This record gives sequence, structure tokens and C-alpha cells, in this order.
Amino acid sequence: MNSVEDLRRTLERLDGKPYPAYKDIRGRYRADWGELSVDRVQGDPFASPSRLSVRLSSDGLGLDASLRESPSRRTGAENFLAETLARGLAGREGRSGSGSSGLLRIDRPGQEMLRRTCVEIRGPVTILRFSVGLPAQGRRILGRRAAGLLADELPGELGRLLPGRLDRAALQRWADTVEDADFLRGELADRGWVAFVAAGSVLPRRSGVDERPLEGAVPFLAPAELRAEVDLPHAGRVAGMALPEGVTLLAGGGYHGKSTLLRALERGVYNHRPGDGRELVVTRADAVKVRAEDGRAVTGVDLRPFINDLPGGVSTESFTTTNASGSTSQAAGILEAMEVGARVLLLDEDISATNFLIRDARMQRLVAEDREPITPLVQRVRELHDAHGVSTVLVLGGSGDYFAVADRILVLDEYRVDDRTDEAHALAAGEGPGQPRRPAHLPPVARVPDPASIRPEKESGRGRAGRPPKRIVRGHDTRGLTLGGEEIDLSLVSQLVDPAQVRAIGGALVAARDRGILDGRRTVAEAAHALRDWLEEEGLSVLPGEDLAAFRPHEWAAALNRLRSLRLRAGA
Repeated sequence: MNSVEDLRRTLERLDGKPYPAYKDIRGRYRADWGELSVDRVQGDPFASPSRLSVRLSSDGLGLDASLRESPSRRTGAENFLAETLARGLAGREGRSGSGSSGLLRIDRPGQEMLRRTCVEIRGPVTILRFSVGLPAQGRRILGRRAAGLLADELPGELGRLLPGRLDRAALQRWADTVEDADFLRGELADRGWVAFVAAGSVLPRRSGVDERPLEGAVPFLAPAELRAEVDLPHAGRVAGMALPEGVTLLAGGGYHGKSTLLRALERGVYNHRPGDGRELVVTRADAVKVRAEDGRAVTGVDLRPFINDLPGGVSTESFTTTNASGSTSQAAGILEAMEVGARVLLLDEDISATNFLIRDARMQRLVAEDREPITPLVQRVRELHDAHGVSTVLVLGGSGDYFAVADRILVLDEYRVDDRTDEAHALAAGEGPGQPRRPAHLPPVARVPDPASIRPEKESGRGRAGRPPKRIVRGHDTRGLTLGGEEIDLSLVSQLVDPAQVRAIGGALVAARDRGILDGRRTVAEAAHALRDWLEEEGLSVLPGEDLAAFRPHEWAAALNRLRSLRLRAGA
């Protein structure tokens, strides 16, 4: 293996040559601090930056056995190392030359601490992955500048991770925070809770595009009726609100914190960095936020629990459309979530189809029952829990129809939670939403995807005859991804929180097809969980793509379900 000093000499030799000559530096280079690998070289200074990786000794970084062997602590440590490097590299966007020249960047974690490919602790070795803009003037190599970047500046940045410079207390704090949250999440189902919100948590965020905690926000205070205590490995005994399984209504006036609390619960399926304010806002991992999505594709979903007897005799037993209505899309979203194993549903009236949530007594008198194809959720929500173990947390400020079916009604007033269950039940005495006239047909019918409908290849229409199609898998922030010639809209999948998750889901759709996880026999649920098991064993870096982050089976299935080219196996 060549040395980093050999790399320096090669880069100096390339100075002034045409940019494609940079391909000569691909390979691995040893140094006294570790090993540098140039994995991909960009073909042009304006193209996607080059990729390199660094392998360091975990012992040399001072990473103890717990940080290597405990999945929770390892994730916390990896995120801390990535944050440390990203903070040091901030502002190095194209510092000199053409295009991305001089760029040196590592994927930076957000508020959620996810497993990532940018930093992986693998026992005795820690792997770091960077993007680098190889310097050029025009399309001529700046070899001496590149030599300084890779042989001097990069090792200098890596020095931030050495024991003498790294904040060891902060490293342990990040690891402790993940371990506490994972421990608490593991307790929820055993205790019959869907979520826990620690007293003193800060739920409001600075803005819709800034997930940092809002300064001066009212700390969370648990209502006495739902107050509980838990003993955590590092935080010790913590008090807070334990939200029980069943049907919970979050009520109250506008702008008093209902949606803020629900948003914290939906993000509580992930762990949060120290100082976020939501470190101990923890929700069960099988909780799914469901909303109306006008215009989305739906393929082969049995909507009969909620929608039936469509005009013209259209069946909803295996309903397919490329342009779903608000109520149809929300019904499909619930059934798709349950198909993959969701046992907690999170809903907000502000982003729901009203006619899917409720149908009040006056409307029932005006529109004959046999002329209304929708069975509203209010008539099913009790059955979802009692017969199928699916809990619901619902924000609703404009109707009391759910009072009669909710197990508890929590009212928010200036971000303070008050348990008003008895009062609300008294108001609803003798009332009810009515009984659904149709059987539920639950659980949902299992669907078997046709793997041939996953098509990442796109014909370019250019070049010589017989040229193979180009494979395109490209994420677009958290809004969606391009798969071959198709755009998958993920902008309303609320629990996608990081662009790196979208990139990983794109790679995972392709890997599931290529590796036979989607084999024409497995159902959506079976494939989603087989994929999860494979990635937990092998690591995210087995997926195609760069700078990836962990995702849940629910979001992978959500992307699959929104694929307009999706087909189901015949007879499924």
C-alpha cells in the first residue's frame, strides 16, 4: 500500500494537468495516524464532489468497550464524532478555484441521533466518510493545493478527535442520552404506555425550518392524573407524563400547544441530542403519523373498513388510484401503517380530511346512510384499540364527537396539560358517534409487491445503440426521491426527519429488489422487516449511495406505497 506522502507526490506531479487525470489517485494510502482511501473521483470540478474515507484506530481515539459494543452508546458516540468534525469543517464550501474546489465536508447530524454511514465504529476500527472538492482552476488540476488539502489539512482536522482534544465528557453525555432514551422506549409497551414526556421537556421549536428548542418556551408539566416515574441508567429517576394505550384526545383552543405536543410525540420515535429539550420525549417505535394527502397514489389497498359502496359500483376491496382524495388517502395511510405493524396512530385535525374524522348527527340526518360511502374514524377508533390493539392520539379542537369514545381527554391551555376526561365524558353522556353499519375487514389484507415494478433504470435516449440504461436513485431533501424515471413524493411523510434517510430509502428500495428481499412472495410487511433485519446485521453502508441514515420499516413502506409504478403480484 502506498503512503500519504506518495499521494502528496502524485498530486504535485498532476499540477496543471487536465482534471480527469485526478483518477490516478484512487486507492488506499497508509499514514502514522491511520489509513486514507480515495473511493470516488469526480470527473469535473462542477460535478458531485469526490468521496474519501478514513480508517482510524478506535483505541487511538480512546473509544472504550461500551462505545464499541452497545448499539445505543455507539450511535451516540458516532453522532458526536460527526458533529465535532462537521463543526470544525463548517465554512469550507469551495474555498478556492472552480466548482467545489477546496470543499471538505462530513454529513452533519440534525437534532435526531440516527445511525449514519458518515461515521461508523466497527470494533477496533472507526471509519469516517467525507466529501471533498478536488481543487482546480478552470478544468486544470491544482495539484499542490490538493496535496495540502488531503495530506495536511485533513489530518489536522482529524486531530480534533484525539483524546487530548476531544471533549470526553460531552462524548459520554451523547452516548448516555441515547442509552437512556432507548431504555425508556423499551419500557413503554411493557408498562402499557404509548409515550412518555419528561417533566421539564422543551417541546416548541424555533420555527418550521429550525428544529432547535425555542428559547424561553414553557417547560412541560405533567398532569397529576398521568404522572409517572421511571428509573433510567444515567438520568436516574425521572418524572413525567405517561400516555397510556387506548384513545387519547388532545383538545384546547388554537395556538395553545396541541399540535406542538403531537409533533413532539411523532419525533419521539427517534432519539435527540443533548440540549434539544426532547431527550426524554420518547414514543413507541411503532407509532405512525397519518394525514390526508390529496393526489397521492394508492395501490391495491382494502379500504372497506372506512370506504365502501362508491357510486357506480366501484369496489374498494383492492383500491387503486393515482389521484386519491383527502379521505381516501388518509384511510389508505392508516391501513398501510397497520399492515407494516403500527400499533399507535397519530393524527391532527388540521391536516386531516374532516369527512374522514367525523360525520355529525345533522349531516347523518341530511345525507342518507346508504348514500355515504365513508365510515368516519370516530366510528372505528374504539374498535381499532379494543379488537386490534391499535392506540390513537388525536388532536381535535373543533368537535366533541370523540368525547364519547376517548379513554382520556387532555386539554392544553398555554402549553399546560390538564386532564379533563371526567368533565368531557359527562358532557357526552347519552351521546355517541353511532355504530358503523359495515364490518371492519381488519386486519388489512396482505399485499405482495411485484419486484419488477421497482425500476431505478432510466433510458437516456442518447448515445450509441444498445447502451445500458442509467441507474438513477437521488434524494431531494426530505421531500422525495427520484427512482429511475419516476418522482416519489415524500413531502407529507411526517416522520422523515433527515435527507440522509431519504437517500437511504432510495438505496434500500433498489437493494430490496436486487437482493431478492422483494421476491414476488413476501408481503410488504415481510419485506420491510426482512430489510430491517438485514441492515441491522450488515450495517447501512451495504446500501448503494452516500451519506445515509437509518430509517424505520414504516417510512420505507411509505415510499414503496407512493411509487406510482407499483404493481402487486397477480392474485395477491
